[in-house]
Amino acid sequence: MNKITSRQILIPLITISIILFLWFGPIHLGFLTLIISSVIVFIGSAIEYKEKGFSALGFQREKFKFKNIFVLAPLVALGLFIFYVFVLVPGVTKLTGVPIDYSFFNEITRDLRTFLISLLFILAGSGFGEEIIFRGYFMRQFLKFFGESKISIALSIVLTTVFFGFMHSGQGITGQIVTFVIGSLIALMFYLRKYDLWFVCAVHCFFNTIALTCIYFGLA
Repeated sequence: MNKITSRQILIPLITISIILFLWFGPIHLGFLTLIISSVIVFIGSAIEYKEKGFSALGFQREKFKFKNIFVLAPLVALGLFIFYVFVLVPGVTKLTGVPIDYSFFNEITRDLRTFLISLLFILAGSGFGEEIIFRGYFMRQFLKFFGESKISIALSIVLTTVFFGFMHSGQGITGQIVTFVIGSLIALMFYLRKYDLWFVCAVHCFFNTIALTCIYFGLA
């Protein structure tokens, strides 16, 4: 494991502290919280890694390929959504006896204009923001400190995804468990694709687009 400098300890601690304050402090900004938090991550990564801050999160230029982003990622997102609808949600709902609370999504899909505006915010806040924060930053920071052994990788996926699921408490216990499973699969993709953040952001965005569109048309 590479030697960790005081700069590589202090900057992440400050960055994560600011993010936690935004999430759990007295100021509530909705989806803007995720967007602002992802900007904080970019700043923290840039200070820590300088000109390599963008790629340190997983946004490597050579991995931004049309086939991966616009062909493979939508197919993976569709497969993930089919698993979500027909296997995961029914299974977890049967286990907990509590359906997922979709009331928030029903509210933002009441008309086309609200749906389109909400979709843009969700793609920015969830599709990109959550992946940048949880996978690109939290997961990679964990691996930076504890190495990339199989145990460390497994712990990084579990711990960051437990937090990821907790942040979806508005969907109830079933929603949190489902989010944990989906988040774990996305985190595993992130690792298997050698930390390609472009790809997991694309998968998350297409997954959310499919899900929200189904809710808008009353299919979910």
